[in-house]
Amino acid sequence: MPKREFLVSPLVGLDQRLDVFLSEKIRDLTRSQIQKIVDEQKVKVNGVVRKSSYRLREGDRVELEYEIPEPEGIKPENIPLRLVYSDDHIVVIDKPSGMVVHPGAGRKHGTLVNALLYHFPEVAEVGPKERPGIVHRLDKETSGLMVTAKTQKAQNDLQNQFRMREINKLYLGLVWGKMPEKKGEITWSIGRHAKHGERMSIKTKKPRTAETQYTVQEEYIEFSLLEIRPLTGRTHQIRVHFSASGHPVVGDTRYGRRKVKSRCPRLFLHSSWLSFIHPETRERLEFSSSLPEDLKNFLEKQEKRK
Repeated sequence: MPKREFLVSPLVGLDQRLDVFLSEKIRDLTRSQIQKIVDEQKVKVNGVVRKSSYRLREGDRVELEYEIPEPEGIKPENIPLRLVYSDDHIVVIDKPSGMVVHPGAGRKHGTLVNALLYHFPEVAEVGPKERPGIVHRLDKETSGLMVTAKTQKAQNDLQNQFRMREINKLYLGLVWGKMPEKKGEITWSIGRHAKHGERMSIKTKKPRTAETQYTVQEEYIEFSLLEIRPLTGRTHQIRVHFSASGHPVVGDTRYGRRKVKSRCPRLFLHSSWLSFIHPETRERLEFSSSLPEDLKNFLEKQEKRK
């Protein structure tokens, strides 16, 4: 049974919740599994059992023993997929908003991976067991184009293309306010929030390079419609960058800071264009996806800026 011990310093863990701190330190357990261990009084701080909500202080010594749970198999589920392209090597999907990409803490069913395993059983042998076939992800609320792999060779190749920036993606996003320039680039580094580890932020102690380019497509009285090109792939990158710039994505309940309700039905962010090199034929492929009806209808009700 693994036994772990951590020391809280001004740079690591200070003022974090106990469960958030442990979820960042122990990657082989999910957040819910860590909370269960804490609830079972298997975690001590300075020799005293503490709750998940305990805020860590400088000099705290965190100790725990835990068992690594046996991984549960992901079950295939007959969930309809919007297939854009499919061959023996890859699948391009138009993901609807509301669909989680792969199972994780608190979500075991109804994900894109569950659907992939039903429609393409061969995907089960590709990549990690907890996210077979997955090359990149979209947030649950984000809709649009994704490429997944049917073979290990295809997955390795596509992941390398992402690292080499050979895969190009464009998003359509509606943000609050008027952008200062018609074209621009945001280059703030991103990492886990210094105090709220479940969120990403430019205020972080472990920054990673992040680059996002944008072009204004249309201006409305309250909003700006942007074509967005992320050059890096950090978690929640687009949402964090525009929130930090003072122009959060409309409908963003996590990073949006505006109290005025937009009446937008959900996060206004759509992966509209995807281009990559086919891992077998080496042909460059391009795919596009129109703005979904719910976002299109919302946009049509907005008054354009003169």
